[in-house]
Amino acid sequence: MTSSLRELIIQGRGVTRTLRSRVLQSPLAGVSDQIFRKLVRRWAPEALLFTEMVSANRLGLGNDSYKLEELAKEKGPIGVQLFDHRPAVMVEAAIKAEDCGAFLIDINMGCPVKKIARKGGGSGLLKEPELAERIVNKVANAVQIPVTVKTRLGSNKDGSLDPVNFALRIQDAGAQLLTVHGRTRTQGFSGNANWIAISKVKSALRIPVIANGDIQDANDAFRCLEITGADGVMIGRGSMGAPWLIGQIDCALQGKKVFETPGPKEIVTLVLYQLQELLERKGEHGLLIARKHMNWTCKGFPGADTLRHSLIRAETSKEAITLLEKQLQLLSEINQYD
Repeated sequence: MTSSLRELIIQGRGVTRTLRSRVLQSPLAGVSDQIFRKLVRRWAPEALLFTEMVSANRLGLGNDSYKLEELAKEKGPIGVQLFDHRPAVMVEAAIKAEDCGAFLIDINMGCPVKKIARKGGGSGLLKEPELAERIVNKVANAVQIPVTVKTRLGSNKDGSLDPVNFALRIQDAGAQLLTVHGRTRTQGFSGNANWIAISKVKSALRIPVIANGDIQDANDAFRCLEITGADGVMIGRGSMGAPWLIGQIDCALQGKKVFETPGPKEIVTLVLYQLQELLERKGEHGLLIARKHMNWTCKGFPGADTLRHSLIRAETSKEAITLLEKQLQLLSEINQYD
């Protein structure tokens, strides 16, 4: 296992993977679908992106297979993140993901959502380190590609679970890379990410460690890497409404000139594209999915607040498209007089 400023080499049981970007896009439930990943990829051609968190159980029942089948249509590295608490179910799902072209398998041990953790999946595994070890070991020995894990600092606010010991156990079970979100399960997304605690995990492990939590821009990424000593950063909520952020941070870390944030017209064009793609795949239900993206993305330019409020109240896709097209026309007219 070696790492450099620009590359991370991850050795699976039979396949070696090379990451040429130290900026990873976090799996985001209900957000990082193929359409969103396609947007991120415009600005971050080499970054490791992830599917939404995939239920291994639903895959076993014949559901959500489309999330894996989409991989064949995408460029660049795409990891598949799985969750469940049963080793056999996870193994079956991991094999399916590998067969569909997953770049690597990531096991979720950090999701704080109660309906998942209560059943033993996600961050519920933090309380069962033996089971967590068994899952990693079984999956790592069932596939050729690398197996990685995303976790948190522990389960309780008081840090009663030792994140370093847990991380060591996961490493010894066969994980080839560990992403650590700098909060505990009970914190959810409240409070500040504890980068110092991540640094202790990094110091104890021989495998690459990726730091996650409270990274909103390139300056945050540099500070996080300096404090944690991590091999890379994972961007989650900061990219919601800003699919270009991964690319900007990647440029900064590689010492390249950072491109400017898209202007108003490009942002509205992006929102319109995302809506049309969702409508094509999901029908009118695509408007419901698009509303959250429109709410996140339509900010920071003249008329953005009015547009955003109108879009999230649009009752039909035709109404939403008309609003966006009128905004584009208005922005074009403004540019003519600048």
